[in-house]
Amino acid sequence: MVDDRRIFSRIPFVANAHVLNTEGDVYLNCRVIDVSLNGLLISRPDNWSGKLTDNFTVDLLLNEAQIVIKMQAEVAHLDANSIGFHCKLIDLDSITHLKKLVELNLADEGLLYRELSALVDMPEN
Repeated sequence: MVDDRRIFSRIPFVANAHVLNTEGDVYLNCRVIDVSLNGLLISRPDNWSGKLTDNFTVDLLLNEAQIVIKMQAEVAHLDANSIGFHCKLIDLDSITHLKKLVELNLADEGLLYRELSALVDMPEN
């Protein structure tokens, strides 16, 4: 059995994301599998060349790209089918939209506030 130490609830969510790094690698319209207050999981693009701990800018596109949640993220999980990103930096507007998205999809308001508290209390890396 896998030891699941996940602090943040994963919310299955249908959306696309644009992923880019400082070397100019761009992956457009990646299919989002799920999101959390601390990152997201996408389907791995066919031409993916990133590695664990690589840093990317991830734009999560909502409402036909009318709303964009932008975060600086690190590759935390990588397998043949998916890539998991850990959010390292996110602006106030983006975290507000992300919180609302999670809030609308989590049935337990108490769980949301516990996760927000855990997010605030996390040590900086």
